[in-house]
Amino acid sequence: MTTTTTATEAPRLPGHPLFGSMSDLRKDSLGTFLRARRELGDVVRFTAGPPGVRATVYGVFSAEGAQQILAGESANFRKDNAFYQEIRESFGNGLLTSQDEDYLRQRRLVQPLFTKRRVDGYAAAVAAEVTTLTGEWEAGAAESVDVLDEMTRLALRAVARILFGTDVDTAVEIVEQSFPQLGAYVLSRGYSPLKVPRDWPTPGNRRAAAVHEALYAVCDRIIAERRAADRAPGDGDDLLTLLVEAESAEDGSFDATELREQVLVFLLAGHETTATSLGFALHLLGRHPEVQKRAHEEIDRVLAGRTPGAADLDALPYVTQVLKEAMRLFPAAPVIGRRAVAATEVGGVVIPAGADVIVAPWVTHRHPAYWEDPERFDPDRFTPEAEAARPRYAWFPFGGGPRACIGQHFSMLESVIALAMILQKYGFEAVDTEVPVGSAITLTTAGPARCRLTPRTA
Repeated sequence: MTTTTTATEAPRLPGHPLFGSMSDLRKDSLGTFLRARRELGDVVRFTAGPPGVRATVYGVFSAEGAQQILAGESANFRKDNAFYQEIRESFGNGLLTSQDEDYLRQRRLVQPLFTKRRVDGYAAAVAAEVTTLTGEWEAGAAESVDVLDEMTRLALRAVARILFGTDVDTAVEIVEQSFPQLGAYVLSRGYSPLKVPRDWPTPGNRRAAAVHEALYAVCDRIIAERRAADRAPGDGDDLLTLLVEAESAEDGSFDATELREQVLVFLLAGHETTATSLGFALHLLGRHPEVQKRAHEEIDRVLAGRTPGAADLDALPYVTQVLKEAMRLFPAAPVIGRRAVAATEVGGVVIPAGADVIVAPWVTHRHPAYWEDPERFDPDRFTPEAEAARPRYAWFPFGGGPRACIGQHFSMLESVIALAMILQKYGFEAVDTEVPVGSAITLTTAGPARCRLTPRTA
Protein backbone atom coordinates (compact mmCIF):
# COMPACT_ATOMS: atom_id res chain seq x y z
CA MET A 1 0.00 0.00 0.00
CA THR A 2 1.48 3.35 -0.96
CA THR A 3 1.41 6.21 1.51
CA THR A 4 -1.36 8.83 1.43
CA THR A 5 -1.57 12.41 2.59
CA THR A 6 -3.79 11.34 5.49
CA ALA A 7 -1.26 8.86 6.92
CA THR A 8 0.32 9.91 10.20
CA GLU A 9 3.67 9.37 11.89
CA ALA A 10 3.83 6.44 14.31
CA PRO A 11 3.76 7.43 17.98
CA ARG A 12 7.10 6.89 19.71
CA LEU A 13 7.41 4.99 22.97
CA PRO A 14 8.94 7.41 25.51
CA GLY A 15 12.30 6.37 26.88
CA HIS A 16 15.61 7.65 28.21
CA PRO A 17 16.49 11.13 26.87
CA LEU A 18 19.83 9.88 25.55
CA PHE A 19 19.36 6.14 24.90
CA GLY A 20 15.64 5.92 24.10
CA SER A 21 14.15 2.48 24.76
CA MET A 22 17.45 0.59 24.53
CA SER A 23 17.50 -0.43 28.21
CA ASP A 24 13.83 -1.51 28.19
CA LEU A 25 14.31 -3.58 25.03
CA ARG A 26 17.43 -5.26 26.39
CA LYS A 27 15.87 -6.10 29.75
CA ASP A 28 12.38 -7.11 28.61
CA SER A 29 11.64 -6.69 24.93
CA LEU A 30 8.41 -8.72 25.07
CA GLY A 31 7.02 -6.73 27.98
CA THR A 32 8.06 -3.49 26.31
CA PHE A 33 6.21 -4.42 23.11
CA LEU A 34 3.07 -5.33 25.10
CA ARG A 35 3.20 -2.02 26.96
CA ALA A 36 3.69 -0.09 23.72
CA ARG A 37 0.60 -1.61 22.12
CA ARG A 38 -1.47 -1.06 25.23
CA GLU A 39 -0.42 2.59 25.61
CA LEU A 40 0.08 3.73 22.01
CA GLY A 41 -1.78 1.41 19.63
CA ASP A 42 -1.11 -1.07 16.85
CA VAL A 43 1.82 0.70 15.14
CA VAL A 44 4.52 2.10 17.43
CA ARG A 45 7.97 3.57 16.86
CA PHE A 46 10.90 2.62 19.11
CA THR A 47 14.27 4.37 19.25
CA ALA A 48 17.33 2.82 20.86
CA GLY A 49 20.93 3.93 21.24
CA PRO A 50 22.76 7.23 21.57
CA PRO A 51 22.62 9.98 18.90
CA GLY A 52 24.71 9.14 15.88
CA VAL A 53 24.14 5.39 16.12
CA ARG A 54 20.49 5.44 17.18
CA ALA A 55 18.27 2.75 15.68
CA THR A 56 14.58 3.14 14.95
CA VAL A 57 12.24 0.14 14.80
CA TYR A 58 8.52 0.08 13.99
CA GLY A 59 6.36 -2.43 15.84
CA VAL A 60 3.17 -3.61 14.07
CA PHE A 61 0.84 -5.47 16.42
CA SER A 62 -2.52 -5.96 14.69
CA ALA A 63 -3.49 -9.13 12.84
CA GLU A 64 -4.25 -7.05 9.76
CA GLY A 65 -0.84 -5.38 9.90
CA ALA A 66 0.93 -8.72 10.33
CA GLN A 67 -0.91 -10.08 7.29
CA GLN A 68 0.06 -7.03 5.22
CA ILE A 69 3.74 -7.37 6.10
CA LEU A 70 4.12 -11.15 5.92
CA ALA A 71 1.68 -11.91 3.10
CA GLY A 72 -0.09 -9.11 1.23
CA GLU A 73 2.99 -6.93 0.71
CA SER A 74 5.70 -9.43 1.57
CA ALA A 75 7.88 -8.33 -1.37
CA ASN A 76 8.22 -4.91 0.28
CA PHE A 77 9.37 -6.34 3.63
CA ARG A 78 12.64 -8.23 3.39
CA LYS A 79 14.91 -10.17 5.74
CA ASP A 80 17.55 -7.44 5.57
CA ASN A 81 17.69 -6.28 9.18
CA ALA A 82 20.63 -6.54 11.60
CA PHE A 83 19.35 -9.63 13.42
CA TYR A 84 18.87 -11.65 10.24
CA GLN A 85 22.36 -10.68 9.13
CA GLU A 86 23.75 -11.98 12.41
CA ILE A 87 21.75 -15.22 12.09
CA ARG A 88 22.95 -15.53 8.49
CA GLU A 89 26.58 -15.20 9.55
CA SER A 90 26.16 -17.70 12.41
CA PHE A 91 23.98 -20.34 10.73
CA GLY A 92 24.51 -19.74 7.03
CA ASN A 93 22.29 -18.75 4.15
CA GLY A 94 19.70 -21.54 4.41
CA LEU A 95 15.92 -21.42 4.07
CA LEU A 96 15.52 -19.30 7.20
CA THR A 97 17.71 -16.42 6.02
CA SER A 98 18.11 -16.64 2.22
CA GLN A 99 16.25 -14.33 -0.14
CA ASP A 100 15.29 -13.80 -3.77
CA GLU A 101 16.47 -16.45 -6.23
CA ASP A 102 18.60 -18.20 -3.60
CA TYR A 103 15.51 -18.74 -1.47
CA LEU A 104 13.28 -19.78 -4.37
CA ARG A 105 15.85 -22.32 -5.58
CA GLN A 106 16.30 -23.77 -2.09
CA ARG A 107 12.57 -23.93 -1.51
CA ARG A 108 11.98 -25.78 -4.78
CA LEU A 109 14.67 -28.33 -3.95
CA VAL A 110 13.49 -28.85 -0.37
CA GLN A 111 9.71 -28.77 -0.85
CA PRO A 112 9.39 -32.43 -1.97
CA LEU A 113 10.93 -33.46 1.37
CA PHE A 114 8.04 -31.88 3.28
CA THR A 115 4.97 -33.23 1.54
CA LYS A 116 2.29 -34.53 3.88
CA ARG A 117 2.93 -38.11 2.78
CA ARG A 118 6.68 -37.81 3.39
CA VAL A 119 6.25 -36.13 6.79
CA ASP A 120 3.63 -38.63 7.93
CA GLY A 121 6.26 -41.30 7.39
CA TYR A 122 8.33 -39.86 10.26
CA ALA A 123 5.66 -40.61 12.88
CA ALA A 124 7.33 -43.90 13.87
CA ALA A 125 10.69 -42.19 14.48
CA VAL A 126 9.00 -39.61 16.71
CA ALA A 127 7.18 -42.34 18.64
CA ALA A 128 10.43 -44.25 19.14
CA GLU A 129 12.10 -41.20 20.72
CA VAL A 130 9.11 -40.59 23.00
CA THR A 131 9.20 -44.23 24.10
CA THR A 132 12.91 -43.86 24.92
CA LEU A 133 12.27 -40.71 26.96
CA THR A 134 9.36 -42.06 29.01
CA GLY A 135 11.31 -45.28 29.49
CA GLU A 136 14.15 -43.26 31.02
CA TRP A 137 11.70 -41.52 33.35
CA GLU A 138 10.29 -44.87 34.39
CA ALA A 139 13.67 -46.53 34.86
CA GLY A 140 14.88 -43.62 36.95
CA ALA A 141 11.65 -43.52 38.97
CA ALA A 142 11.50 -39.79 38.20
CA GLU A 143 9.22 -37.90 40.56
CA SER A 144 9.58 -34.55 38.80
CA VAL A 145 11.16 -33.22 35.61
CA ASP A 146 11.83 -29.85 34.04
CA VAL A 147 9.43 -30.23 31.13
CA LEU A 148 11.10 -27.54 29.01
CA ASP A 149 14.52 -29.17 29.29
CA GLU A 150 13.08 -32.63 28.67
CA MET A 151 11.05 -31.56 25.65
CA THR A 152 14.06 -29.75 24.19
CA ARG A 153 16.04 -32.98 24.52
CA LEU A 154 13.20 -35.00 22.99
CA ALA A 155 12.62 -32.64 20.06
CA LEU A 156 16.32 -32.34 19.30
CA ARG A 157 16.81 -36.11 19.33
CA ALA A 158 13.75 -36.61 17.13
CA VAL A 159 14.80 -34.08 14.49
CA ALA A 160 18.40 -35.36 14.57
CA ARG A 161 17.19 -38.95 14.05
CA ILE A 162 14.98 -37.88 11.14
CA LEU A 163 17.70 -35.68 9.67
CA PHE A 164 20.76 -37.89 10.19
CA GLY A 165 19.36 -41.38 10.64
CA THR A 166 21.76 -43.24 12.92
CA ASP A 167 24.15 -40.33 13.61
CA VAL A 168 22.05 -38.98 16.46
CA ASP A 169 24.16 -38.92 19.60
CA THR A 170 27.17 -37.00 18.29
CA ALA A 171 25.02 -34.41 16.56
CA VAL A 172 22.77 -33.90 19.58
CA GLU A 173 25.71 -33.41 21.94
CA ILE A 174 27.31 -30.76 19.73
CA VAL A 175 24.04 -28.95 19.06
CA GLU A 176 23.09 -28.89 22.76
CA GLN A 177 26.40 -27.18 23.49
CA SER A 178 26.48 -24.88 20.47
CA PHE A 179 23.02 -23.45 19.86
CA PRO A 180 22.53 -21.63 23.20
CA GLN A 181 25.97 -20.02 22.88
CA LEU A 182 25.35 -18.95 19.29
CA GLY A 183 21.90 -17.62 20.20
CA ALA A 184 23.36 -15.44 22.96
CA TYR A 185 26.10 -14.23 20.59
CA VAL A 186 23.59 -13.30 17.89
CA LEU A 187 21.39 -11.51 20.44
CA SER A 188 24.30 -9.51 21.84
CA ARG A 189 25.51 -8.41 18.40
CA GLY A 190 21.99 -7.74 17.14
CA TYR A 191 21.29 -5.27 19.93
CA SER A 192 24.72 -3.61 19.84
CA PRO A 193 24.75 -0.22 18.03
CA LEU A 194 28.52 -0.59 17.47
CA LYS A 195 29.54 -4.06 16.30
CA VAL A 196 33.12 -5.25 16.62
CA PRO A 197 34.11 -7.14 13.44
CA ARG A 198 33.77 -10.88 13.89
CA ASP A 199 37.40 -11.51 12.94
CA TRP A 200 38.77 -9.37 15.77
CA PRO A 201 40.22 -11.66 18.47
CA THR A 202 37.94 -10.60 21.32
CA PRO A 203 36.99 -13.23 23.94
CA GLY A 204 33.40 -13.32 22.64
CA ASN A 205 34.49 -13.68 19.02
CA ARG A 206 36.98 -16.43 19.89
CA ARG A 207 34.34 -18.40 21.82
CA ALA A 208 31.86 -18.05 18.95
CA ALA A 209 34.50 -19.13 16.42
CA ALA A 210 35.26 -22.27 18.43
CA VAL A 211 31.54 -23.10 18.63
CA HIS A 212 31.16 -22.56 14.88
CA GLU A 213 34.13 -24.81 14.17
CA ALA A 214 32.75 -27.67 16.28
CA LEU A 215 29.23 -27.36 14.85
CA TYR A 216 30.39 -27.11 11.25
CA ALA A 217 32.81 -30.01 11.70
CA VAL A 218 30.16 -32.48 12.83
CA CYS A 219 27.77 -31.44 10.04
CA ASP A 220 30.50 -31.59 7.39
CA ARG A 221 31.68 -35.01 8.59
CA ILE A 222 28.20 -36.54 8.45
CA ILE A 223 27.49 -34.96 5.05
CA ALA A 224 30.79 -36.20 3.62
CA GLU A 225 30.15 -39.72 4.91
CA ARG A 226 26.67 -39.72 3.45
CA ARG A 227 27.88 -38.51 0.06
CA ALA A 228 30.66 -41.10 0.01
CA ALA A 229 28.39 -43.97 0.99
CA ASP A 230 27.79 -46.61 -1.66
CA ARG A 231 24.03 -46.24 -1.88
CA ALA A 232 21.62 -46.57 -4.72
CA PRO A 233 19.31 -43.55 -5.28
CA GLY A 234 16.38 -43.73 -2.88
CA ASP A 235 18.26 -46.07 -0.49
CA GLY A 236 17.66 -44.17 2.74
CA ASP A 237 14.79 -42.04 3.98
CA ASP A 238 16.52 -39.69 6.43
CA LEU A 239 16.34 -36.04 5.41
CA LEU A 240 20.08 -35.71 4.86
CA THR A 241 20.07 -38.51 2.29
CA LEU A 242 17.12 -36.85 0.57
CA LEU A 243 18.90 -33.46 0.64
CA VAL A 244 22.03 -35.03 -0.86
CA GLU A 245 19.90 -36.57 -3.61
CA ALA A 246 17.73 -33.47 -4.18
CA GLU A 247 18.24 -32.34 -7.75
CA SER A 248 16.36 -30.82 -10.67
CA ALA A 249 17.19 -29.74 -14.19
CA GLU A 250 16.30 -26.15 -13.30
CA ASP A 251 17.97 -25.84 -9.89
CA GLY A 252 20.82 -28.35 -9.90
CA SER A 253 21.68 -29.73 -6.47
CA PHE A 254 23.13 -28.57 -3.15
CA ASP A 255 26.90 -28.33 -2.77
CA ALA A 256 28.57 -29.18 0.56
CA THR A 257 28.27 -25.65 1.99
CA GLU A 258 24.60 -25.38 1.03
CA LEU A 259 23.89 -28.79 2.56
CA ARG A 260 25.48 -27.71 5.82
CA GLU A 261 23.42 -24.52 5.87
CA GLN A 262 20.17 -26.41 5.32
CA VAL A 263 21.11 -28.92 8.01
CA LEU A 264 21.80 -26.15 10.54
CA VAL A 265 18.48 -24.45 9.80
CA PHE A 266 16.58 -27.74 10.12
CA LEU A 267 18.29 -28.47 13.44
CA LEU A 268 17.52 -25.00 14.79
CA ALA A 269 14.00 -24.48 13.49
CA GLY A 270 13.10 -28.16 13.55
CA HIS A 271 13.42 -28.57 17.30
CA GLU A 272 12.79 -25.12 18.81
CA THR A 273 9.12 -24.79 17.83
CA THR A 274 8.24 -28.34 18.88
CA ALA A 275 10.18 -28.15 22.14
CA THR A 276 8.58 -24.86 23.14
CA SER A 277 5.07 -26.03 22.25
CA LEU A 278 5.39 -29.34 24.08
CA GLY A 279 7.17 -27.97 27.12
CA PHE A 280 4.70 -25.18 27.76
CA ALA A 281 1.72 -27.42 26.91
CA LEU A 282 2.78 -29.84 29.65
CA HIS A 283 3.47 -27.02 32.09
CA LEU A 284 0.09 -25.40 31.40
CA LEU A 285 -1.66 -28.74 31.78
CA GLY A 286 0.14 -29.13 35.09
CA ARG A 287 -1.44 -25.85 36.22
CA HIS A 288 -4.92 -26.65 34.86
CA PRO A 289 -6.04 -30.12 35.99
CA GLU A 290 -9.49 -29.78 34.44
CA VAL A 291 -7.97 -29.27 30.98
CA GLN A 292 -5.55 -32.13 31.57
CA LYS A 293 -8.46 -34.40 32.50
CA ARG A 294 -10.20 -33.66 29.18
CA ALA A 295 -7.01 -34.39 27.27
CA HIS A 296 -6.50 -37.67 29.13
CA GLU A 297 -10.07 -38.71 28.41
CA GLU A 298 -9.73 -38.04 24.68
CA ILE A 299 -6.42 -39.89 24.46
CA ASP A 300 -7.72 -42.92 26.38
CA ARG A 301 -10.89 -43.07 24.29
CA VAL A 302 -9.21 -42.71 20.91
CA LEU A 303 -6.01 -44.69 21.41
CA ALA A 304 -7.00 -47.23 24.06
CA GLY A 305 -3.35 -47.67 25.02
CA ARG A 306 -1.86 -48.10 21.53
CA THR A 307 0.87 -45.92 20.02
CA PRO A 308 -0.54 -43.10 17.88
CA GLY A 309 0.38 -42.58 14.24
CA ALA A 310 -0.14 -39.89 11.65
CA ALA A 311 -3.66 -41.18 10.90
CA ASP A 312 -4.72 -40.39 14.48
CA LEU A 313 -4.15 -36.63 14.33
CA ASP A 314 -7.68 -35.79 13.17
CA ALA A 315 -9.13 -37.97 15.93
CA LEU A 316 -7.32 -35.99 18.65
CA PRO A 317 -8.81 -32.50 18.22
CA TYR A 318 -8.64 -31.51 21.89
CA VAL A 319 -4.95 -32.46 22.16
CA THR A 320 -4.36 -30.30 19.08
CA GLN A 321 -6.30 -27.43 20.68
CA VAL A 322 -4.13 -27.69 23.80
CA LEU A 323 -1.01 -27.37 21.67
CA LYS A 324 -2.37 -24.45 19.67
CA GLU A 325 -3.28 -22.59 22.85
CA ALA A 326 0.21 -23.24 24.24
CA MET A 327 1.63 -21.86 20.98
CA ARG A 328 -0.61 -18.80 21.33
CA LEU A 329 0.67 -18.00 24.81
CA PHE A 330 4.27 -19.07 24.20
CA PRO A 331 5.13 -18.81 20.49
CA ALA A 332 8.61 -20.15 19.76
CA ALA A 333 9.23 -17.18 17.44
CA PRO A 334 7.77 -14.34 19.55
CA VAL A 335 9.10 -11.57 17.29
CA ILE A 336 9.63 -11.58 13.50
CA GLY A 337 11.73 -8.89 11.83
CA ARG A 338 11.70 -7.33 8.39
CA ARG A 339 13.01 -4.19 6.62
CA ALA A 340 10.79 -2.02 4.40
CA VAL A 341 11.97 -1.44 0.84
CA ALA A 342 9.60 1.41 -0.01
CA ALA A 343 7.57 3.76 2.18
CA THR A 344 4.30 2.09 3.09
CA GLU A 345 1.16 2.82 5.07
CA VAL A 346 0.15 0.29 7.72
CA GLY A 347 -2.98 0.96 9.73
CA GLY A 348 -3.00 4.61 8.72
CA VAL A 349 0.61 5.08 9.84
CA VAL A 350 3.65 5.72 7.63
CA ILE A 351 6.47 3.15 7.63
CA PRO A 352 9.40 4.92 5.90
CA ALA A 353 11.56 3.31 3.22
CA GLY A 354 14.47 1.44 4.78
CA ALA A 355 12.81 1.17 8.20
CA ASP A 356 13.25 -1.88 10.40
CA VAL A 357 9.86 -3.42 11.22
CA ILE A 358 8.81 -6.17 13.61
CA VAL A 359 5.59 -8.10 13.89
CA ALA A 360 5.15 -9.88 17.20
CA PRO A 361 3.12 -13.05 17.68
CA TRP A 362 3.77 -12.52 21.41
CA VAL A 363 1.73 -9.31 21.28
CA THR A 364 -0.84 -10.14 18.60
CA HIS A 365 -1.61 -13.44 20.36
CA ARG A 366 -2.57 -11.34 23.39
CA HIS A 367 -4.43 -8.58 21.54
CA PRO A 368 -7.78 -7.98 23.28
CA ALA A 369 -9.45 -7.29 19.92
CA TYR A 370 -9.08 -10.98 19.06
CA TRP A 371 -8.71 -12.74 22.42
CA GLU A 372 -11.00 -12.31 25.41
CA ASP A 373 -9.07 -12.44 28.71
CA PRO A 374 -5.93 -13.10 26.67
CA GLU A 375 -3.66 -14.36 29.46
CA ARG A 376 -6.09 -17.17 30.34
CA PHE A 377 -5.26 -20.69 29.15
CA ASP A 378 -8.29 -21.96 27.23
CA PRO A 379 -7.92 -24.59 24.47
CA ASP A 380 -11.55 -24.03 23.45
CA ARG A 381 -10.34 -20.90 21.68
CA PHE A 382 -9.30 -23.30 18.91
CA THR A 383 -12.51 -25.09 18.09
CA PRO A 384 -13.19 -24.87 14.34
CA GLU A 385 -15.99 -22.35 14.95
CA ALA A 386 -13.80 -20.09 17.11
CA GLU A 387 -10.93 -20.20 14.62
CA ALA A 388 -13.21 -19.31 11.72
CA ALA A 389 -14.47 -16.23 13.58
CA ARG A 390 -11.00 -14.66 13.98
CA PRO A 391 -8.76 -12.86 11.47
CA ARG A 392 -6.27 -15.18 9.80
CA TYR A 393 -3.24 -13.55 11.43
CA ALA A 394 -4.60 -13.32 14.96
CA TRP A 395 -2.54 -16.53 15.46
CA PHE A 396 0.64 -17.06 13.44
CA PRO A 397 3.26 -19.05 15.38
CA PHE A 398 4.73 -20.36 12.11
CA GLY A 399 4.96 -16.95 10.45
CA GLY A 400 2.94 -16.52 7.29
CA GLY A 401 2.83 -15.67 3.61
CA PRO A 402 5.43 -17.01 1.17
CA ARG A 403 8.03 -17.29 3.97
CA ALA A 404 5.84 -19.37 6.32
CA CYS A 405 7.67 -22.23 8.01
CA ILE A 406 8.03 -25.16 5.61
CA GLY A 407 7.96 -27.58 8.55
CA GLN A 408 4.54 -26.64 9.99
CA HIS A 409 3.00 -30.05 9.38
CA PHE A 410 6.04 -31.85 10.77
CA SER A 411 5.96 -29.74 13.95
CA MET A 412 2.25 -30.40 14.54
CA LEU A 413 2.61 -34.11 13.75
CA GLU A 414 5.50 -34.49 16.17
CA SER A 415 3.80 -32.39 18.86
CA VAL A 416 0.47 -34.22 18.80
CA ILE A 417 2.06 -37.67 18.78
CA ALA A 418 4.50 -36.79 21.55
CA LEU A 419 1.93 -35.09 23.78
CA ALA A 420 -0.54 -37.95 23.37
CA MET A 421 2.09 -40.59 24.19
CA ILE A 422 3.41 -38.71 27.22
CA LEU A 423 -0.10 -38.15 28.60
CA GLN A 424 -0.86 -41.83 28.11
CA LYS A 425 1.87 -42.58 30.64
CA TYR A 426 1.78 -39.68 33.09
CA GLY A 427 -0.19 -37.00 34.81
CA PHE A 428 1.49 -33.65 35.51
CA GLU A 429 1.35 -31.15 38.37
CA ALA A 430 3.26 -27.89 38.03
CA VAL A 431 5.86 -27.20 40.72
CA ASP A 432 7.02 -23.87 39.26
CA THR A 433 3.84 -21.93 38.64
CA GLU A 434 5.49 -19.14 36.62
CA VAL A 435 8.30 -19.39 34.07
CA PRO A 436 10.12 -16.13 33.20
CA VAL A 437 10.64 -15.77 29.46
CA GLY A 438 12.57 -13.56 27.06
CA SER A 439 13.40 -13.33 23.37
CA ALA A 440 16.61 -14.16 21.50
CA ILE A 441 16.49 -15.97 18.13
CA THR A 442 13.61 -17.87 19.68
CA LEU A 443 11.69 -17.72 22.97
CA THR A 444 14.03 -18.18 25.94
CA THR A 445 13.38 -19.05 29.57
CA ALA A 446 15.10 -17.73 32.69
CA GLY A 447 13.97 -20.41 35.10
CA PRO A 448 12.87 -24.02 35.38
CA ALA A 449 9.44 -25.41 34.49
CA ARG A 450 9.31 -28.40 36.83
CA CYS A 451 6.32 -30.71 37.04
CA ARG A 452 5.61 -33.66 39.33
CA LEU A 453 4.98 -36.89 37.50
CA THR A 454 2.16 -39.30 38.37
CA PRO A 455 2.31 -42.63 36.49
CA ARG A 456 -1.06 -43.55 34.98
CA THR A 457 -2.58 -47.00 34.80
CA ALA A 458 -5.26 -46.14 32.24
